[in-house]
Amino acid sequence: MTLTRRPRPSTIRRTLVTIGTALAAAALALTMAGPASATESPEPSPTPTGDFTTEFQVGGTIRSGDEPLEGVEVLVAGDGFEETGVTGADGKWSVALPGRGEYTATLVVESLPDGVAPRDPDNIERQVSIGTTNTVNVLFPTGEGSTAQRNPLDQLWAKLIYGLNFGLLLALAAIGISLIFGTTGVNNFAHGEMLTLGAIVFWAFVTAGIPVVVAALITLAISAAFGWIQDAWLFKPLRRRGVGLVQVLIVTIGLSIVLRYGYLYFYGGGTENIPTGFNETASLGPVTLQVSSFVSMGISIAVLILVGLFLTRTRIGKATRAVSDNAALAASSGINVDRVIRIVWVLAATLTGLSGILYGIFRGVTWDMGFAILLLLFASVTLGGLGSAFGALVGALIIGIFTELATFVVDPDLRYAVALIVLILVLLFRPQGVLGRKERIG
Repeated sequence: MTLTRRPRPSTIRRTLVTIGTALAAAALALTMAGPASATESPEPSPTPTGDFTTEFQVGGTIRSGDEPLEGVEVLVAGDGFEETGVTGADGKWSVALPGRGEYTATLVVESLPDGVAPRDPDNIERQVSIGTTNTVNVLFPTGEGSTAQRNPLDQLWAKLIYGLNFGLLLALAAIGISLIFGTTGVNNFAHGEMLTLGAIVFWAFVTAGIPVVVAALITLAISAAFGWIQDAWLFKPLRRRGVGLVQVLIVTIGLSIVLRYGYLYFYGGGTENIPTGFNETASLGPVTLQVSSFVSMGISIAVLILVGLFLTRTRIGKATRAVSDNAALAASSGINVDRVIRIVWVLAATLTGLSGILYGIFRGVTWDMGFAILLLLFASVTLGGLGSAFGALVGALIIGIFTELATFVVDPDLRYAVALIVLILVLLFRPQGVLGRKERIG
């Protein structure tokens, strides 16, 4: 049997000291060699920073329908800076900016080709904020309307049509908010992100070459699944645990933030047009609209009629109204409240996804488009009467029309503020809303 002799502690210490001394000597040698090598080869010149020709930019694409427009000018100004961008053969323009800050991009209407006009003649300016992102895309929808309208009656008729179209788009999403609030009492602040999801998913499928109708059906299916997931994985567990409405409200705000900045991360901060292929125009009196706008209004009206029939003529619709009136009484009468709520979530998400599709076709797709009109959706629901689906429809039409008519007397950027002022005035005289019922308090 062979025995192995262990080294003494003093030997170990001497070995460690020797290794440490060698490492220190090597480090000292590298330190002394550094300046010598630096003097032998000159340092490369540092890459210049602050070159605003590549660091900060604003741009976009201008089309008439799906056709890019060449030679269209966009004036960008702010903080003493002013430069004009011109679209190329692909319809794209860009302007390099000197740094972060607030700028204004203005479409030069006179540079548009003959027969082409801004879709919204009163809103040809866009506020551009260069802050968290270095590059911002700006959309100027063209092809609809005419800037040559001079007759006030013609202008009134045009704004009524535009307001009706906008109100119908709001109504699809507002009814979803109203149904969820009526059956659960939850004000869903993430509802705008469901609208954005519909627009982004539809845009992704269409740009991938999928036919418009097929892309719309797939988008609606994904929106419905998203509504199912929200209730099954988040809100139903919260209901089972008896979480209060205030806490649930905070959850919806957090969900909204997560989804919105998730869209920004994956989709980007730009604005995109949806190439539907409906480039033809049609006239309705003095107003010229693209066929896609008429199709949008027709689809909205048809879907709203179907929703009304669903709520008034079907057993599930009647059960939904019963749960909205009194959930406890509905449960005691044999109605499966959780099942009704699940159906409401799916229906609301589907309607909101459809609203996102049509709104994206009408005004382009951005990562925060749903959040931008969220207050208008809540204003529509409140104006029509909380928990009333038909009231949400009426409130949305009022909001949509007033936002357009307001541009007669105020700057177009303030149109949404006017709609909220109308909401306040109506609630001062009729607190329950247009179609709401009076309730005793206390």
